Order: sequence, then structure tokens, then C-alpha cells
Amino acid sequence: MNAADMSTPEGRYHYQVIRRAIEAIDAAGSGLSLDALAAEVGMSPAHFQRLFSSWVGVSPKRYQQYLTLDHAKALLAQHFTTLETADAVGLSGSGRLHDLFLRWEAMSPGEFARRGEGLTIRWGWFDSPFGLALVMATDRGICGLAFAEETGPEAAMEDMLSRWPNATFVEDPMSMRGEVMAAFDQKGEARLHMIGAPFQIKVWEALITIPSGHVTTYSEIAGAVGRPRAVRAVGTAVGRNPVSWLIPCHRALRKSGGLGGYHWGLPVKRALLAWEAARADGAA
Repeated sequence: MNAADMSTPEGRYHYQVIRRAIEAIDAAGSGLSLDALAAEVGMSPAHFQRLFSSWVGVSPKRYQQYLTLDHAKALLAQHFTTLETADAVGLSGSGRLHDLFLRWEAMSPGEFARRGEGLTIRWGWFDSPFGLALVMATDRGICGLAFAEETGPEAAMEDMLSRWPNATFVEDPMSMRGEVMAAFDQKGEARLHMIGAPFQIKVWEALITIPSGHVTTYSEIAGAVGRPRAVRAVGTAVGRNPVSWLIPCHRALRKSGGLGGYHWGLPVKRALLAWEAARADGAA
């Protein structure tokens, strides 16, 4: 069984173990020994090593290297993606969340201007590889994915509701469970319904072409959408991305290699980049 299979009780338990380990790594700020990490989650070192490596794809020691702040600079140097050439070399296809096939449909400008009026949005809370997640979906696909570990559930919910204030919201996690599990387990197909202004949609479409384990810069995105001088506007659009991870705004960095901001908290951004880089290097 895939240790990251969130559809089983065992997978959800493993997620909680790994989450506690990642929190301990993040809080320590420097390398923790295998024994210290295993003690943190109440496991033997050998058992914890096997579980962690199965979940993340690399050893706990290696993963700690991916979580360091300097890793963003290394990513930019070694895994930088020039968006103008991504499609030509096939990166936007084979690199998209491994086996997950994404289809997306954008809302028309007129629909966006109505701020969700006439739209029914279903929502539910789910465990994810990166903490508690709020997922929202229309009949056309997932339209919102918020990570609540840093902001808290109430703030995440308020943020999502404010984006489409005229919509009708219905709590119905079971109706979207199949697509949500496909997204989190990276198997099958997940549909996206991208709800935003035309410029935001362009930026989010550019983000989707960045393969897992790679990064780009805000200025590269600005050039890719035909607005090379609009770096600040691009940064704003990246920050307003309503579908975390699947529209990978976490893969946008500053030119200096700095992480920049992240709407759901920088610890989450670091964990996302580290997890993807570990998987990419493990598959190489």
C-alpha cells in the first residue's frame, strides 16, 4: 500500500505521524538525529525510518536538507524552469503531480464579475499530506483548496467564503471525496474550476506548466503571460490563487532565491517544495 494513501485509516494515521515529525524538524531549525525524531513520534528508529522513507521518498536526514532555507536557492540554480520552453520540452505534461491528470476550465469574465451569484459551491474538510485542508468544488471541479495548519480553520474558511460572496455554499464532503483523494493520492483524474479575473487566470495557467520538483520566478511568470513589467501584479495574482498545490503557486520564488510569501504560511511552502523535490530526486 502507498503510505500516503489518505483514503485508508492506516494512511491517515501515517499522515499524523509524518506531520508531527515535520513539525519537529521545522521547529528545531537544525538537524535532528533519527533517534530524536523517532522519540518525538513514539516509534522505534527503524520503524520510523521505514515509514518516513515510504511517505516522503527519502530518509529523514535527507528530507531535513530539503527543508532548509538555503534549499530554495539550490532549487533555483538546479531546477529552474523557463516557462516559455516548458511546453516545448514536455515538462508541463510528464511533471504534473506524477500520475495525476489535471483538467481545468476557467470561469468567464462575466461569471467572475457576479462574484459567485447563481453558483453552488460544495465544501468539506480533509486530511492532506500537508495538514488539514479545506476543499471547495463546483459541478465543474475543485475551485478552492486552502491549507489551515498555519492560519487556523476559521481563517481559512473566512478567506474562501469571501472570494465568492454571492455563491450558495453547501457542506458536502462526500460528493467531492473521489476527486479530492485523486488529488492528494496523486492517482486518477482531478478537475479544476478556475474562478478569477482574466489576468489571474493567465498567471494560474502559467503556474500549472511548472513541473513538480521545479521552480520559477515571478519575473519569469510575468514574461510568460506577456506582461514582463508587471512583476508586482503577478505576485498579487500568485498570492490570490484559490487552489493551493494543484495550481502550484508555491513554486514561484524571488530572483534572489528567497521564498517570497505564501498565502497559507511559509512553513507550508517550505514543506511543499521539500516534499516535491524529494520525490523528484528519488524518481531520477
